[in-house]
Amino acid sequence: MQSVLVTGGAGYVGSHCCMALAAAGFRPVVFDDLSNGHREHVQWGPLEVGDIRDAARLDAVFAAHAPVAVLHFAARIEVGESVKNPGAFFDNNVGGTITLIEAARRAGVNAMVFSSTCATFGEPVTLPMDETHPQAPLNPYGRGKLMVEQALADYDRYVGFRSAVMRYFNAAGADPEGRIGEWHEPETHAIPLAIQVALGQRPHFTVFGDDYDTRDGTAVRDYVHVLDLADAHVAALKRLLAGGSSEAFNLGSGTGTTVRELVDGVGRATGKPLPLQMAPRRLGDAPSLVGDNAKARQMLGWAPSRDLDTILSSAWRWHRAQISVDGAIPENSLEV
Repeated sequence: MQSVLVTGGAGYVGSHCCMALAAAGFRPVVFDDLSNGHREHVQWGPLEVGDIRDAARLDAVFAAHAPVAVLHFAARIEVGESVKNPGAFFDNNVGGTITLIEAARRAGVNAMVFSSTCATFGEPVTLPMDETHPQAPLNPYGRGKLMVEQALADYDRYVGFRSAVMRYFNAAGADPEGRIGEWHEPETHAIPLAIQVALGQRPHFTVFGDDYDTRDGTAVRDYVHVLDLADAHVAALKRLLAGGSSEAFNLGSGTGTTVRELVDGVGRATGKPLPLQMAPRRLGDAPSLVGDNAKARQMLGWAPSRDLDTILSSAWRWHRAQISVDGAIPENSLEV
């Protein structure tokens, strides 16, 4: 059984990828500092606690487990925090990734699947967004991810370190068996926030803007089930291990979901229509963000197989089992 080092494997997308790796016959070795990940989500292989900026610790883990490749998810992800503290984001997300790549190369590992983001694109110019879309990030989070993408291109060009860059839009849903799910502290993602309203932990769900030029006036976002994303990562890994070239892939649905459609879907999944509060548009919010998955279809044989109702029902089962319903979160803490 081949080992694969999964940095950030105790986090949301990383842990679901570990589950998919194990199902595909790999041994996922999680490397995580547990600052955002959860020890309880490491269920398919060993956990090595460490920081990706710690070269000596990485060297020891590579020597102990001899992985054939790296799946790299370890990153700070909160966009607002990146604006407040860009240095910490560049230190971890860019500097830490370079330290990780160099440790991999010292160990003779020359393949990485990199968790990137649609935030590298900035404002949409064309929709749906394919891999040739201009990249002009609007914040340090997106800029740091783009810097890593550019570094990986140079590593491939000059030293033969190959990579698959996986740009996704909105990971959503949970393991249908309820073993792992979406767990952020603090929570700022739309689906968990909507489910918290259904659970009685929040008084209402806030819709920011209902006058966009979209099919119902609310913003469109692209939700893909986290297990579909995991399947794409495994397919990209297999392609690299078979000698495939470095490539970038946009992992979107190709259609997208409006905020109203999302709210209606949560109502179907939970059986509880959500009380809404309308609010003005937020500065910097694009009317629509939707990914084109044609390249992933062609080169990875991948396309999302789980629809919005499947996403929301799996998320509802997870959160209903995990979240206490004692009291309501203060109204001024709402974020969507």
